[in-house]
Amino acid sequence: MWDRNEMAARAAKEIKDGMYVNLGIGIPTLVSNFIPKNLNVTLQSENGMLGMGPFPKESEVDPDLINAGKQTITELDKTSYFSSADSFAMIRGGHIDMAILGAMEVSDSGDLANWMIPGKLVKGMGGAMDLVAGVKRVIVIMDHTNKKGESKLLKECTLPLTGKGVVDSLITNYGMFEVVKGGIKIVEIAEGSSFEEIRAATLGNLIV
Repeated sequence: MWDRNEMAARAAKEIKDGMYVNLGIGIPTLVSNFIPKNLNVTLQSENGMLGMGPFPKESEVDPDLINAGKQTITELDKTSYFSSADSFAMIRGGHIDMAILGAMEVSDSGDLANWMIPGKLVKGMGGAMDLVAGVKRVIVIMDHTNKKGESKLLKECTLPLTGKGVVDSLITNYGMFEVVKGGIKIVEIAEGSSFEEIRAATLGNLIV
């Protein structure tokens, strides 16, 4: 099966030249390590930065340069800074081509739950709800099952929704999937995995 880096690398293949892309907290931040250098891709962070550079070496760390996940990053020659209000205007205005996000649950109709578990302390939703409503394509990266081995790909989400019918593509440690009419279509099976394993680990409707 794919590990975290292999999932991120698969997601990076979906990024095209000239795109403006928002990377969510967790595994999605790894995607920046796999974007080909020949592509002109601009990464956007909802805390007010456009044109994020790679993660810094220890000698390059600037505590004032952080992404939405509070990780230190670097700037580029083209980097620009602005208020959070302007950042969300970009997102809500449909100017971001793709968001790559983590998730706790995804339904086979593309519903997304990725911001809270009832009863647990939550600092806030962040930009998730705006991103899934405003960007042109949403890709989710997540483990196919939780720590108990229970499916995170369901017929209906059990956790509070971030957005309804918003997920376009899904990448897990078992492979890549597309949300289509009637369920989740298998696009690619990860090396070392099988359809039988995917079927056993999925509660949502699979389309081969």
